[in-house]
Amino acid sequence: MKGARELALEALLRIEKDGAYSHLVVSRMLDGHPLSRKDAALATELVYGTIQRKNTLDFYISRYVSGPPERLEPWVVQLLRLSFYQLAYLDRIPAHAAVNEAVAIAKKRGHAGIAGLVNAVLRRAVREPQRMNVPDGLPPAAAISLAHSHPEWLVARWIRQFGEDAARRICEANNRPPRAAIRVNRLRAGRDEVLAELTAAGFAVRPSAIAPDGIIVEDGGHLAAEPGFAAGRFSIQDESSMLVADMLAPEPGMAVLDMCAAPGGKTAHIAEKMENRGLVVANDLHPRKVKLIGEQLERLGITCVRTETGDAAELARRHPPESFERVLLDAPCSGFGVIRRKPDLKWTRKEADIAALAAVQARLLEAAAGLLKPGGLLVYSTCTLEREENEEQVAAFLARHPDFVPDETAAGRLPAVRSSFAAPGILRIFPQDHGSDGFFIAALRKRSFRGGTGL
Repeated sequence: MKGARELALEALLRIEKDGAYSHLVVSRMLDGHPLSRKDAALATELVYGTIQRKNTLDFYISRYVSGPPERLEPWVVQLLRLSFYQLAYLDRIPAHAAVNEAVAIAKKRGHAGIAGLVNAVLRRAVREPQRMNVPDGLPPAAAISLAHSHPEWLVARWIRQFGEDAARRICEANNRPPRAAIRVNRLRAGRDEVLAELTAAGFAVRPSAIAPDGIIVEDGGHLAAEPGFAAGRFSIQDESSMLVADMLAPEPGMAVLDMCAAPGGKTAHIAEKMENRGLVVANDLHPRKVKLIGEQLERLGITCVRTETGDAAELARRHPPESFERVLLDAPCSGFGVIRRKPDLKWTRKEADIAALAAVQARLLEAAAGLLKPGGLLVYSTCTLEREENEEQVAAFLARHPDFVPDETAAGRLPAVRSSFAAPGILRIFPQDHGSDGFFIAALRKRSFRGGTGL
């Protein structure tokens, strides 16, 4: 049976070679191999940590390998990366264990010469750890980029937007392992019930401090394999993501539109808050993803959702104007708030992507405006930190639509994160704020009558 390190190596190779999404590869890895909870957690951390720290690890490797590392076979490079990750960042793993496991894998996959090279490089790193450091005197963006393993262009953007200290703290937070969080399905269980069930199953759990339906699971392992997940008693969702439905404030009997609904976590949360009464229209562009929404709803016992497939910008062709009391636009975005869950994003995204995504977001907001009833609430959310996609996007929308105003009551619905409201109706969560994902959520109220000043 393959161990945690060998499985992590195979996952890293698949991600690098095929351009596969890390979270999907990790999920398939855990589904396909019976690992203990401890080994599942180690394999997961090795995959995410190695990708997170890629450019720093490559710099470290170059200090110990004669000649350019690119001359090595891809699997050898990945093996060295995950081994250096253990030596540099995982104090709980003895150095000899990391070295011995790497050499055993090298012997199994390659030949004696490759195993000897891996052994020599790693033992030199153990003997001379002082080589694993970042040079002094680098410019701020370069220093943060190398020390905290982010693309230099992205660090430079964050320095311009938030300042050097905040940019450093964002990068530091992005490299911390994400904690596992679940959302209790209030249609089938209470939070205290699920806390008790998971405690009895041996999990260390506690209520979320910021999300009323959330539970934090320490060393969560593969939560989708737990009986409570299959029984629809809970879903896996980050705390920041749970706040979107809380901000939307849907009520039983309402008509609600989720414009870009896949994979359906927020859709389900909305329906749960509505006590499965009313109508939630969940739309997505891709039929395959719409199928995933349906599977999730069936697992949770939700029947008030109607799924649709199509371009969200064309929803007005399928629905009359002002059809919905609540509209959620969880927009496609650069995703820089969820880097610790999807670390490959920071290496695959390009700076030009941000402007292209902002244009799509503006188009979708225009569609949302006409579908909302007067007096209704539009929530715009992203899982990125970029002002161009967030504050600037909302400001431009409000300038085009004087019949919309920020919802000044929004902070009252989310008292636990009141300090993260940047302005009335505007919630901005950095990954270092609450230990949850970086998120932007704006609540905009449509005036009850046009041309007036009241709601």
